[in-house]
Amino acid sequence: MKNYEGYKYIEGGVCAAKGFKANGLNCGLNPNKDKNDLCIVVSDVLCNAAAVYTTNKVKGAPITVTKKHLEATYGKCRAVIANSKNANTCNADGEEKAEKMCSLAAAELGIDANEVIVASTGVIGQILPIEPIENNIAALCDGLSYDGNLAAATAIMTTDTVKKEVAVEFELDGKVCHLGGMAKGSGMIHPNMATTLNFITTDANISSAATKAALSEITKITYNCLSVDGDTSTNDMVCVLANGMAGNSEITEDSDAYAVFKQALFIVMSELTKKLAKDGEGATKLIECTCDGAPNLDIAIIVAKSVIRSPLLKCAIFGEDANWGRILCAIGYAEAEFDISKVDVDIVSDAGVVTVCRNGAGVPFSEDLAKTVLKEEDIFININLNQGDTSAKAWGCDLTYDYVKINGDYRS
Repeated sequence: MKNYEGYKYIEGGVCAAKGFKANGLNCGLNPNKDKNDLCIVVSDVLCNAAAVYTTNKVKGAPITVTKKHLEATYGKCRAVIANSKNANTCNADGEEKAEKMCSLAAAELGIDANEVIVASTGVIGQILPIEPIENNIAALCDGLSYDGNLAAATAIMTTDTVKKEVAVEFELDGKVCHLGGMAKGSGMIHPNMATTLNFITTDANISSAATKAALSEITKITYNCLSVDGDTSTNDMVCVLANGMAGNSEITEDSDAYAVFKQALFIVMSELTKKLAKDGEGATKLIECTCDGAPNLDIAIIVAKSVIRSPLLKCAIFGEDANWGRILCAIGYAEAEFDISKVDVDIVSDAGVVTVCRNGAGVPFSEDLAKTVLKEEDIFININLNQGDTSAKAWGCDLTYDYVKINGDYRS
């Protein structure tokens, strides 16, 4: 992970921040008893909260209920409950079940049901059985711990092969603050706030408005620049809970501390984004595309994302084939205005740099070097539009035989 001055990586995920407890267990939604399928994250005190959601017209019932609860509390929250294996989407009783999950948790915690938000991930269109959750909610809450982040992080995994957690420590007003998160996602990922759920907690004292603004801004340049397979899920959600227990002065959008907080949020969200990309279903390689020299941020993002989501390029990276024309093709159909005749492209890894394009045209390169460069696990595609001074990154992975196998029998 990249180091940032003034920020220190720490352990703890969603429990790294003061006052946050978590737990996870197997309640029976997943027949594999060794895999957790239900989790909860709880703050000792009421939090300022913000969330962003999938742009898919089909939205999971938990999304609807979460939005409703945050509106009812004016952006306040105490707990998050989430399950895997079943997305609770496209079901007639979906909202009823999502509300029930919140009320069950609230009853155990002694809080208002509107102070609980809910998330689900898994198969779409299957009725969510509430009995396993109802029968295990007491044990879930009884087991809450300030060290329970691992149990929670593994409970939201579906086809993920590794848990995804990041946390940092930083200072505001002489107070030590923490911000950490956990994420899940491996396939059906192409967020436009993918299937991805992301929960972030902090003990920094920040206003509801500033939390919402920071989340929206950082999501645009992190999660929304991620694509595994081009499919935007029905259940995507990123939420931030800030409980203020670090004791710093309240952060507002016009304060110097706001930039410090945003950087912490960027570090955690960008690192989680890369973890999501690298663990794409069947993936063997992480692909990071940087678009430099763009006229503005939107064009830089559009170009980088256009390249990262190209199925043909993903296949070429899997095959370790420097078919750079596919990069130019993906740049060319990006829905943005720029002069393609000024574009430069390099393919980079720890094994070296291969220059493949200058001024929109191919240049001679060594196929042997290209093969060596593409054998690495982390592949960087560097594009320079040479038409401005703005830059953006996007992340994805290669497209492999195993992706088809995983999604050919996903329900079983």
